[in-house]
Amino acid sequence: MKLGHLFLGSVPLLLLIHCIWAFNTSKGDLQKFIGCAVREFTFLAKKPGCKGLRITTDACWGRCETWEKPILDPPCIEAHHRVCTYNETKQVTIKLPSCAPGVDPFYTYPMAVRCDCGACSTATTECETI
Repeated sequence: MKLGHLFLGSVPLLLLIHCIWAFNTSKGDLQKFIGCAVREFTFLAKKPGCKGLRITTDACWGRCETWEKPILDPPCIEAHHRVCTYNETKQVTIKLPSCAPGVDPFYTYPMAVRCDCGACSTATTECETI
């Protein structure tokens, strides 16, 4: 068998594996997912004086174990609250289109490299509801 035939024969198998992976990470499975992972995220990067630009990056996403139990001593509750948060990030800078004269066209945002379940840090996460 020629090497080219072997390669071409493996392409459908790779496509099938990709389709199975995509099916396994469907919306239904994500609703059951417990843990914290890096996941693709799209947002509109904008600032006054520039047109917005749709950015696709990596962000932390997931649900982490959390619990509370009553105890006899004040504060009368023992709490264990963990959130899916950034463990490691990389700063990415892009140039926004059509900026007015005198407006800095550069926009910097964090890209998730590694995520973990951990205590909420206001340096990286919105923690108002905790």
